[in-house]
Amino acid sequence: MAEQLTGLADDRALLGRTSTAERVSDILRSRIAEGYFPPGTRLSEDGIGGALGVSRNTLREAFRLLTHERLLVHELNRGVFVRVLTVEDVEDIYRTRTLVECAVVRGLGEPPYALESLSAAVDEGQSAATADDWKAVGTANIHFHRELVALAGSERTDELMRSVFAELRLAFHVVDDPHALHEPYLARNREILESLQGGDRRGAERLLETYLTDSLDRVVEVYRRRVDSAP
Repeated sequence: MAEQLTGLADDRALLGRTSTAERVSDILRSRIAEGYFPPGTRLSEDGIGGALGVSRNTLREAFRLLTHERLLVHELNRGVFVRVLTVEDVEDIYRTRTLVECAVVRGLGEPPYALESLSAAVDEGQSAATADDWKAVGTANIHFHRELVALAGSERTDELMRSVFAELRLAFHVVDDPHALHEPYLARNREILESLQGGDRRGAERLLETYLTDSLDRVVEVYRRRVDSAP
């Protein structure tokens, strides 16, 4: 924990003069998504509050916000922990993804589509794979799907899926072989992008639906094995 707190202190500058629970929660959400605080980690009020230079009340409000987002869990008489997902949680996350992401693609309307950010996410994933950084490939994959959702132009949908993708990262951090988990989807992301570049949103939706079904099966298989073998 000492190493994490030292690094977290570097984020204090992000708070600026308008230190709020929302901004603290933004920092912690990002750190959790990066795996900085892995699932199951107990979060110290004194340590984190001191590292960020915020009051106990502010930190507790940030914890409350992240608990509402299902990233943290409060255990009576034990404290606040980064949530460990169940297999059922993972399945529900993918149901939500399929409902929302496929609906976004289906509702795109007539081409051309603004795909610059989606294309950049595909390139980001390929660059990370070339560098043999498979956790970064996972991050790029999340960026791809976040940019796909952003094509809807809906702040509410973006906000909903921000929480869903953050929860998904909790599952990714439990998996011990990110290469095997993420590598198959580099080519599939590009196929979806190319379908949209060609104006074929129906084809892109079919690819996406199959992609998410296959991804669910793969993640649940690996996640169940990993969770079942945990002490």
